Amino acid sequence: MSLTDEERERLADVVRLQPTKNRELVERWGLEGGSDVHRYLEEHLKEYYYRDENSLIRATAEAAELTGADPGVEGDGDDDPDVVRVPVLEARAFEVVPGPDERSESVVGVLHALRERFDLDPEPEAGDVRRALQNLRRKGVVEVEYRTVPTFRLAVERDAVRVEVVEDA
Repeated sequence: MSLTDEERERLADVVRLQPTKNRELVERWGLEGGSDVHRYLEEHLKEYYYRDENSLIRATAEAAELTGADPGVEGDGDDDPDVVRVPVLEARAFEVVPGPDERSESVVGVLHALRERFDLDPEPEAGDVRRALQNLRRKGVVEVEYRTVPTFRLAVERDAVRVEVVEDA
């Protein structure tokens, strides 16, 4: 299926905003209401989106590949994102990972910082924290420095990015 420029851009919106709701796309696309969003998605982008168990709109992997947009990442065109949508553990890791001008920390160091700052139940394991940090790295807000072990720090100023928590992002 070949997409028009408008369809491709709107599909990129779905990728970046996911998980999202009709209301958010109404505002973004300038449509009259949620039924217009539903109609547009069904008529133009049916192959590239689905609704999850909470009826939130999500893009398929093919949609992300086709548009080149980063899932859950919004920006104004520069290299750094303005908004990232992440699960709770990633949001908390973002809060405790060292800043861009600080010495980077290992996964275990970030895990200890999480334990000190938050009452985590269940408590994450090092592998969970590693995945969270790697996901934040892929979103462009954390960077890795290789020393004896990989270490992490923010790639952006903490207050330059709005982190939104989503369920099972």
